[in-house]
Amino acid sequence: MCVTDLCDVLGQSQPRLSRHLKLLVEAGLLERVPEGANAYFQVPAEATLVRQLLARLPEQDAALAADRRQAARIAAERARAASEAFRRDGADWDELRALGLPAGEIEAAIAALLPAQIGRLVDIGTGTGRLLELLADRTGAALGLDASRDMLALARARLAERGIAGHCAVRQADMYRLPLADSSQDVATLQMVLHYAEEPAAAIAEAARVLRPDGMLLVIDLAPHSLAELAARHAHRWAGFDDSAIGEWLLGAGCALREARTIPGRIAVRLWAAQRLPVPVRSPEPALEL
Repeated sequence: MCVTDLCDVLGQSQPRLSRHLKLLVEAGLLERVPEGANAYFQVPAEATLVRQLLARLPEQDAALAADRRQAARIAAERARAASEAFRRDGADWDELRALGLPAGEIEAAIAALLPAQIGRLVDIGTGTGRLLELLADRTGAALGLDASRDMLALARARLAERGIAGHCAVRQADMYRLPLADSSQDVATLQMVLHYAEEPAAAIAEAARVLRPDGMLLVIDLAPHSLAELAARHAHRWAGFDDSAIGEWLLGAGCALREARTIPGRIAVRLWAAQRLPVPVRSPEPALEL
């Protein structure tokens, strides 16, 4: 939630609440995530002390129950406002269904290709957070990144409604400059993202950068097609990708393609599962004899 949301929930003044939030961030108990003109506050994935403290709070406390009701109301209002904005603007935010693709079969294939247990997952171009919801039960900490604030509003509402916001979060980010450290993630996904990218190779390279050695990169996108009018209507930059292009980009990013699957449909969807290769250790140059 942002400061305005928290003021509404807690009934505190903004200056007082902002000071408390600043102290909590400095202590590492909260993290501040800038997004446009706002900043959102959330519990860091690694903040075990916070979770231990929260677990000890009495469930039946009247003040906490009132706060939870207020938080639920705000989340519902935010979801409704985002949905109304999308309907008003005529945007098809669920692209799989907007393109007439078999969403259920695609999601089943994604679930089958990914590991049964995932430590850290980043979903690049998360949209409304559907993939985070799908994989919530098997991830320790999942982060969805998207450039659209409206999409993220819907994603936050989805995560809160499903009760998985504790270990699944979203934030605004550019897919070419991910706000994540090198080798910090176990799995990265790029679902229906590359056909919008000006530089797909750069997007794949950035996704690979944040993967640990032997980590998994899963790319889900359209196979090559000739439906130019459909691509134009949805502002696609690319009419699908073949295995040779994806394989070349993956190899250039330090990844090896391990498996590929096709989901047939109006437009075939291709899934490419790749593994981040270990970074070779260079031997030191021998000293020159003088």
